[in-house]
Amino acid sequence: MSHESDSRPALAEAIVLHARSVCETTDQLWRVLGRVSIPMDRLTDNRQQHKATFGTDSMARVYLYQQIFGLTQSEVATRLDARPSLLKELGMGHPPTQQNLSYAWKQFSDQTKTILEAAANGIAQEAVDQGIIMETRVPIISDRDAHSDDGDEATASREYVREQGTKLVELARRHAFSEFNSHRSNNRIYDDEEILNLFSTACLTQGSAHSEGEAGWFLDENDICDDSTFLRVIKQFAMPADQDLPNPLQEYSLEDVVAFTEEFRAVLMDAFDTATQNILRTIRYENPFDDRHTVAAIDFTHVPYHVWPWIDKDNQIPKADYLPMVSGYTKDGELKHGYTFATITIVGNQVPIILGIEPVKEHSKWEPAETPADSKADVVARLLDRAQQYVDLDEVLLDRGFYSDDVYAEIHDRDVLYTTPVPKYEDDYETIKQIERKEDADAAVKHDVPLAFDGEVHHTAEFLYVPATADDADGNYAVFVTNRDRVEPEEIHHVTNSYSRRWDIENQYKSLKAFLPKTSSKDYRIRLFTFTFAALLYNLWRLTDFLVKAGLGRDIRSPPVVTVRTFVRAVGRYLREID
Repeated sequence: MSHESDSRPALAEAIVLHARSVCETTDQLWRVLGRVSIPMDRLTDNRQQHKATFGTDSMARVYLYQQIFGLTQSEVATRLDARPSLLKELGMGHPPTQQNLSYAWKQFSDQTKTILEAAANGIAQEAVDQGIIMETRVPIISDRDAHSDDGDEATASREYVREQGTKLVELARRHAFSEFNSHRSNNRIYDDEEILNLFSTACLTQGSAHSEGEAGWFLDENDICDDSTFLRVIKQFAMPADQDLPNPLQEYSLEDVVAFTEEFRAVLMDAFDTATQNILRTIRYENPFDDRHTVAAIDFTHVPYHVWPWIDKDNQIPKADYLPMVSGYTKDGELKHGYTFATITIVGNQVPIILGIEPVKEHSKWEPAETPADSKADVVARLLDRAQQYVDLDEVLLDRGFYSDDVYAEIHDRDVLYTTPVPKYEDDYETIKQIERKEDADAAVKHDVPLAFDGEVHHTAEFLYVPATADDADGNYAVFVTNRDRVEPEEIHHVTNSYSRRWDIENQYKSLKAFLPKTSSKDYRIRLFTFTFAALLYNLWRLTDFLVKAGLGRDIRSPPVVTVRTFVRAVGRYLREID
């Protein structure tokens, strides 16, 4: 194909003009590149077309992709091999090699490359203008750009980390933190941004409203409010715009507190969801989620509350004003009390970010029998709804606390796989004895076990029996349940070993809690905001580290390049720069 023309700007503009209309019907830039109209008869490709493995059309689209995302040829080839949906969208039946790309693009004329490069710039700007990506999007650079001319890789890498991390922190300040709104009057003394600045500093130091307010007074910093103002605004972040509570939350009835809590949850979860969506939309062209097999983990975590719920436990006399969102849990064999949160997190070989949060109201022994509590199936449904806004889930790994037929029914109905351990296995002793009687067997499977829902068999599952590790069970064997069609004996260890990916979430909770400032408040609005904002900071840290690693060519699962403390300090610094 050969056709040189002096209408280069007009041709590039025509491609961009059509891309503008395509942007109105899709929210992903790589899909725009697959659907934009390119006049192939106006481009010059000097290959012999009847011998070419890939046509000019697909190679031109891949060239646009490379230019917009700033990738090397090897990076393009790797990405196309890993992402079948991207490969299909760009018009290819199978992945090209780096040599395929190199040869094809060498046969494009210089003028054709110039046309495509101009079109790439224009398409990227259209994506910014129409909100597919944001104007502060963080471009990914190639490995060669991460090295200085004098070969000082360490210095160059530090500069790159600083540059890319700074951009995402700025993006977070503009597009994530701004989703939290106190709905106060315009004549307020302290802006929401200044309150978030104070909160971020408390996260950095693991301080408190009191410590930060006291530091502001001592240092005579006029832009730092006192602790009472700080706490009042934090409460407002959790309130609907047209509502207020004239009395302290603990003075209301249990039923009212539970009803209010649902409103707090709705306000803060909406802010968290929108902030997360903003960030993911910004970097969507550098997709942090592999589209081959996406695995999520759902788990509970607890934030301790160090107050005993009983006046007299032996005689079952509880404290009448004990906080309704606090429940009991066991950790390291010891009974504790705290606030319960459920999260859904991407795990495995992908960026481990939190896609959904749910505060959980559990029924406790010290509460009246009629006290409302959250259904685990409803909690899981809400978490899955949130996660599936962003990714196509293939599998969910659950903690043993979610062992419930209605939970499994909820997941199975979405055509998603699940795997979870069985809390106790007394009913399965016969199966375990059969394993023990066979010297050459260390695992077994029970096929097609019926699971009931609403009084009827909903689906069948596989029960897997394997030798226990310290974390799997109290006895010698651990039992797992999964809705895979059929697990053959030789596949048992693969399935149960894959479950170990769920332990990413344990590391997540340790990192997330590093963002939690101290508070002794009994007001659930403050507790819920604190956990929600800490989760957002955790996500921003993970995404910053992901982008930096992608630019430096490092494995996503390698140790963090940007540490938690470095990131939180950066957040505090850039919030303080707000005018």
